[in-house]
Amino acid sequence: MSETHQRDTQLRTLTHFINGQAVAGTSTRFGEVFNPALGDVTARVPLAHVAEVDAAVAAAQAAFPAWSETAPIKRARVLFKFKELLDRHHDELAELITREHGKVRSDAHGEVMRGIEIVEFACGIPNLLKTAFTDQIGGGIDNWNLRQPLGVVAGVTPFNFPMMVPCWMFPLALACGNTFVLKPSERDPSAAIRLAELFKEAGLPDGVFNVVHGDKVAVDALLAHPGISALSFVGSTPIAEYIYTEGTKRGKRVQALGGAKNHLVVMPDADLDQVVDALMGAAYGSAGERCMAISVAVAVGPVADELVERLTPRVQALKIRNGLDADAEMGPLVSAAHRAKVEGYIQAGITEGARLVVDGRGHQVALHERGFFLGGTLFDQVQTGMTIYQEEIFGPVLCVVRVPDFAAAVALVNAHEFANGVSCFTSDGGIARAFARQIQVGMVGINVPIPVPMAWHSFGGWKRSLFGDHHAYGEEGLRFYTRYKSVMQRWPDSIAKGAEFTMPVAS
Repeated sequence: MSETHQRDTQLRTLTHFINGQAVAGTSTRFGEVFNPALGDVTARVPLAHVAEVDAAVAAAQAAFPAWSETAPIKRARVLFKFKELLDRHHDELAELITREHGKVRSDAHGEVMRGIEIVEFACGIPNLLKTAFTDQIGGGIDNWNLRQPLGVVAGVTPFNFPMMVPCWMFPLALACGNTFVLKPSERDPSAAIRLAELFKEAGLPDGVFNVVHGDKVAVDALLAHPGISALSFVGSTPIAEYIYTEGTKRGKRVQALGGAKNHLVVMPDADLDQVVDALMGAAYGSAGERCMAISVAVAVGPVADELVERLTPRVQALKIRNGLDADAEMGPLVSAAHRAKVEGYIQAGITEGARLVVDGRGHQVALHERGFFLGGTLFDQVQTGMTIYQEEIFGPVLCVVRVPDFAAAVALVNAHEFANGVSCFTSDGGIARAFARQIQVGMVGINVPIPVPMAWHSFGGWKRSLFGDHHAYGEEGLRFYTRYKSVMQRWPDSIAKGAEFTMPVAS
């Protein structure tokens, strides 16, 4: 037996979750799941053929008629039970995330909580689905509207939030009466399977929620399948644009959230202690692997020198550890390949003339020499034409850009093709109001570094950070996962005799 084959047979092999059951599938292709802190392969994940996708969609189609006709209050009761189980298994889910993604345990706990909050919001579905009724619009006719489920919907989710981002999608989709097929990231897939198991334990009927692992083959199969009515995606802009184009040309409803280059504007009157704290958490939390990470600090006027001076020792002192360590502030990146990509961006910044203040390359963690670690990195004097300014790095790299005044800061942010999130730190109420109104970005924070909306609001960017008409979760999610229907009704005893050849009007 070869050494590789022996290792593979000893590894844990994950399964799909189709029609309420763990399914091995027939695929002969597998991906490797790593513990990023150790650099070790911990499991194999099957990469689905079209057949597995077809089976998941068929199960969801079969479950749809009964689930869609289930009273919203009964669907809510299943969600309440699911929420109770998530609370009970909070620690377990957080540890799964840390072991496969690498983020520190406290951050993983926060991710789980954010997912639970979406489930809590979806538990209110009986009230959320209430619609409008107008009595007697004329001629004995009443008019009202309905919001009805679409059918089988799918979600394709990224590695950086293996629980929270799927929860942006499936709880509300299911609450609205749809059935669901989830294709999670193959890099950290265990949380998705655990969610499916807990949902089944909560009493969700078989086939209503299915999980299929895979790569582009599985994604393309979902896009092509005529049984999929809608698809939600979170990931990079090139893939978001591809999914939006391929899905909509097949008549599917698509929301595809793409990349980001989030700026934090530092006004001269800002409290620099608060600014530095905010930048440390927002730029280096989760090793910068967040679509809402701050990757550009826009220093306005004379504040730049002191800002860089204060940031430098803080970045150098980051506690970079295994995410399971209690004192860890930052963990590893998700994979060796992604670390190499981020290191390539750092080199590009040097080559293009930015001033490298703190270099995180070559960072080692004791007893974790094979882990995918990268130290915090800080650039100053970054120009807008540089690669590190234009592109999403998705790593622990913060760029400082200097501008002369507030107007220049707003123009800088508004000129970028990504418009996901932005923040402004200031003590001036007039500046805060002007910033919130003038900035062309989907999510805005005033003295809040990462303005991620709560569950009852909605998440999404502008420009090339979002393809589609609907933001995620909240009221926008409710609209995305339902069709609007208008109903006009009158009874035979109120109908006048004879044909009517004019357009009906209120009378």
